[in-house]
Amino acid sequence: MKLKSNIPSVKNFFGIILVLFISVLVSDKVKDQSEVLYLSLWLGISFGIVLQRSRFCFYCLSRDFIEKSNAEGLLGIITSLVVGTLGYHIVFGAFLTEPIFPHLPPNAHISPVSFVLLLGSFSFGFGMAIAGSCISAQLYRLGEGLVSSLFAFVGIIIGFILAFRIWNYFYLNIIYDAPVVWFPHHFGYMGSVVVQLTLMSVFAILLFKFHKKQKKEEISFWWKIKWPTYVGGILVGIIGMVAFFRITPLGVTAEIGSISRNTAEYFNIMPLRLEGFDTLRGCITVVKNVFWTNNGLFIFGLVLGSFAAAVFSEDFKIQIPNVHEVKNSFIGGLFMGFGSMIALGCTVGNLLSGIMAASLSGWIFLIFCALGLYLGWIIKNKIRVN
Repeated sequence: MKLKSNIPSVKNFFGIILVLFISVLVSDKVKDQSEVLYLSLWLGISFGIVLQRSRFCFYCLSRDFIEKSNAEGLLGIITSLVVGTLGYHIVFGAFLTEPIFPHLPPNAHISPVSFVLLLGSFSFGFGMAIAGSCISAQLYRLGEGLVSSLFAFVGIIIGFILAFRIWNYFYLNIIYDAPVVWFPHHFGYMGSVVVQLTLMSVFAILLFKFHKKQKKEEISFWWKIKWPTYVGGILVGIIGMVAFFRITPLGVTAEIGSISRNTAEYFNIMPLRLEGFDTLRGCITVVKNVFWTNNGLFIFGLVLGSFAAAVFSEDFKIQIPNVHEVKNSFIGGLFMGFGSMIALGCTVGNLLSGIMAASLSGWIFLIFCALGLYLGWIIKNKIRVN
């Protein structure tokens, strides 16, 4: 494939210019607060660009493997986990010289392992299959002009509120005594790296075994070419490491959960308290009245970055959904919101950040999320055929 050396049109740079302008406005707004807030914005922008250009959507990449035996996308996810695991273990030493039980590195997404985690993971995977993409992909596709993402987020917020209503029962009866398993406690830092890389290697070998070579996409303009997923994986791993070291682990549901809590408070349907919630690790939500938070700016930046990348690559297009797409987005959002709340994170905050942190909860999320995804894919395809 020979690429044309044309220079993109001036209109292709509109998104980049707009993002730079908005970043200046945000910088002025947060200059008296913390430079970490501004860094959160730019990490979000970078994350959005990477997700959009490499099509780093957990459901889409999984669907490619199920339907086409194309393992390239899932191997890209494993690449991000390898890079993130190595980076996290370097950072662990700065926070915690010796991984002695029960001490854990600050903010790392290391959650209790219980039936609730299994249920939440399965629900999330099922929901993203019905909705067509996970929460992070809904955000970057919103930046591409996908209007149905808005209906997914309505469902996600309602799903969060439903989960809030039954959280106390889950916590007091199941989560309270559930074990928190961090590999370095059992194997040390070096042993933890070996265990992690061994598990990833096993998954990679299985994916290679079933992979079928795909036909190359014919695109002549360099700015329209999709980035290889392994490149996206490397960059996601690096962004994850930087976020963990400077701010907090990657995640996109803390801000959404906070909006859900505020909404529930407004309608007087929020429990008086969420038992034990603030003592756990993951994408924890809080009741707040400000937008300028680390996770809020990260999500805002993600959409901005995706928008800039989509406009530059000519992928941006306002896509109005039909009734069927609205229904799927909303229902899928319900399951994703419910699942990510009780599992304390989604595919970014739990799968990526959890596995990178050498947490058993991250691996459990991966397995049961995949099972839920597969069931959702089967049901969705049967409905489509009938």
